[in-house]
Amino acid sequence: MSVDVQERRRFTAALLGENAAPPPSDPSPQVVRGVALHITAHMLTVATLKGEERFLFERTTSFWRGRDVGPEDVRVGDDVLVRCGGGGRWVVDRLWAQLGRVTGTIVSADGGTVVVDPGHGRPRAAAVIPYRSSGRMAVRHPVLEPGYLFDAVGVREGGTVHTTVPVTTQPPHPAVRTARRPPARRVPEAQSGIVTWYDPAFGRAAHTDPRAHAAGAAYPALDPGSDCGPACDRSDPCLPLPLLSLGATVAVRNDDTGVGGVFPVLNCASAASRFCDRCREGSGGAGGRLAELTLPAFTALGGRPEAGCFTATMEAG
Repeated sequence: MSVDVQERRRFTAALLGENAAPPPSDPSPQVVRGVALHITAHMLTVATLKGEERFLFERTTSFWRGRDVGPEDVRVGDDVLVRCGGGGRWVVDRLWAQLGRVTGTIVSADGGTVVVDPGHGRPRAAAVIPYRSSGRMAVRHPVLEPGYLFDAVGVREGGTVHTTVPVTTQPPHPAVRTARRPPARRVPEAQSGIVTWYDPAFGRAAHTDPRAHAAGAAYPALDPGSDCGPACDRSDPCLPLPLLSLGATVAVRNDDTGVGGVFPVLNCASAASRFCDRCREGSGGAGGRLAELTLPAFTALGGRPEAGCFTATMEAG
């Protein structure tokens, strides 16, 4: 460990108190979300539900704001997601600013703006495709017409997401023509597929909305007779998932990192039931979406939000 790093950690401990360092036996990363109040080349101050929290940067800290950037590109007022890890509980491994995602079925398209229905009564979301991203988006999403699926990550600006990364390859047909599996006679206890992420507090103040900090999941196979409710518009997933109710739990393991966790089902992931894709990054594996994790849960398992997914094994209920 360099003297510079030692000095920074001593400074952090003095600044944050004796409890700044986690117990040596705690291997899990700390994931914090909030609003950037102050940022320098070496330190970040964030407003969170707990109040102001401070974090240090190392030479290996990486930053994302639509693309890989430097700390000078993160702005005061940005919604930031911070993951601390091997460098210490208060030392940033990676920071994401203004993360946004638009997933669902296209309802309209006008020029470079696409309006998408995420399903299950969630508000429609607008995705702007900037010119600098249009070539990459066109390769993965060649048909921007009503009825076709759309899934991309980018930077939130106001009520829209300026997309920079297509998460998946768009199916070559409208969502209603997606082939469905036959009914399963037996649902396996553990299933392989992909896990994505969603933001239940999209468009709201991250540091004041508890949903932005929740560690939970949206599930694509809620019981249609009760928990799915009158707004239920899910399809039969391409995976033989068991029906679950809100409050049930799912155990998810990231097959690439080996990190797992158990999360309560908080919402319906009707959009996920329409995708039968594979993750473009990672170890490959089976296709189909098992669940959508909230941003803190997805990131704590080692997921990269800009990639949008990871290959996972899940046990439901």
